[in-house]
Amino acid sequence: MSLSLDAIGLVHPNGQRALQRVTLAAASGERLAIIGPSGAGKTTLLRVAAASLRPSEGRLQALAANPWQLSARALRRLRARIGIVHQAPPIPPRLRVVTAVLAGRLGAWSAGKALASLLYPADIAGAREVLARFDLADRLFDRCDRLSGGQLQRVGIARVLYQQPELLLADEPVSALDPALADAAVGQLIAQSEASGATLVASLHAVDLALKWFPRIVGMREGLVVFDVPAREVTRAMLHELYATEGAVLPTQGNDPSALAPLQTLAQVVPLARPGCR
Repeated sequence: MSLSLDAIGLVHPNGQRALQRVTLAAASGERLAIIGPSGAGKTTLLRVAAASLRPSEGRLQALAANPWQLSARALRRLRARIGIVHQAPPIPPRLRVVTAVLAGRLGAWSAGKALASLLYPADIAGAREVLARFDLADRLFDRCDRLSGGQLQRVGIARVLYQQPELLLADEPVSALDPALADAAVGQLIAQSEASGATLVASLHAVDLALKWFPRIVGMREGLVVFDVPAREVTRAMLHELYATEGAVLPTQGNDPSALAPLQTLAQVVPLARPGCR
């Protein structure tokens, strides 16, 4: 099992409960999408899975290890095997694109090689190759503060693909992209997972994008997993209940309701699971 969360709970220092006894597992090479309204706990769940946020309760296994039972050195090695795509990539604005991409391997490189790469990029060809997958090869030596938000988000994805992690976590990775670019970028994440055997867990705002690319869909609301089903079993009724607090229109790419036309109708409802059930 690549990722296992058993009754995970998390309470922030201000007393707000972000996760409520979440149980979720992903096998090696599996691909699943997490959907749900704002504040559902999706980002918190991915931060816990990435071993960057310690849960208040429950048990986490990531790549066959409990991160919080490891030494500091072993924890760094584990984190080097986990890649996380952030909604807003934490890339210094004055950094050049090539250096930002190569930073994906810093956890695997020696300190000497990492420092030397800051002076002269260690793998220009490798960085150019992964950037070409996002039509950004021509921006290789540009400073990151010269990029648009969408370009910077694609550089963030490219950095994680260059890392070649065994567990790939993506938190709203295409929120700054138009529908065509978003679709292509998610396709690259899927292609990386298929080629390397990496487990891919992504939180997505656009429901249609999740249903198109991921065979398994996890719905979250108020820190709970309310359903965990194959994509073919997701119905409009399930989605409308999941997003009930956000109005009648379900979130899709380009705000196009027709994108969900193939979904089952209300007459074909698969019952929505009770909060906490799978």
